[in-house]
Amino acid sequence: MCIGIPMRVMQVEGSTAWCEGMGERRRVDTLLLGPQAPGTWLLVFLDSAREVLSEAEARRTVEALQAVQQVMQGGHNVDHLFADLVDREPELPAFLRPPSTPVTGD
Repeated sequence: MCIGIPMRVMQVEGSTAWCEGMGERRRVDTLLLGPQAPGTWLLVFLDSAREVLSEAEARRTVEALQAVQQVMQGGHNVDHLFADLVDREPELPAFLRPPSTPVTGD
């Protein structure tokens, strides 16, 4: 299974960047996204940047990956790693919600 991890650009070298995240430092191919400034958060799969993330998105992704790791090691208390989801009702994405106004055909 390939899991993307959030990594922060530390140094740019042409079409690659040295990135750090989840306790690792890697040289990441940025050709799919173009040049990225130091400090930018990227979602990295197999040493290739696939998406630019906000700092908040990167933090939530790291927390979710930490929860998976804890559960795989037998842990059960991971609610604190999903603070944005605990104690709230789930919502359907906008594209799955029923239309608020019926659409009529001509």
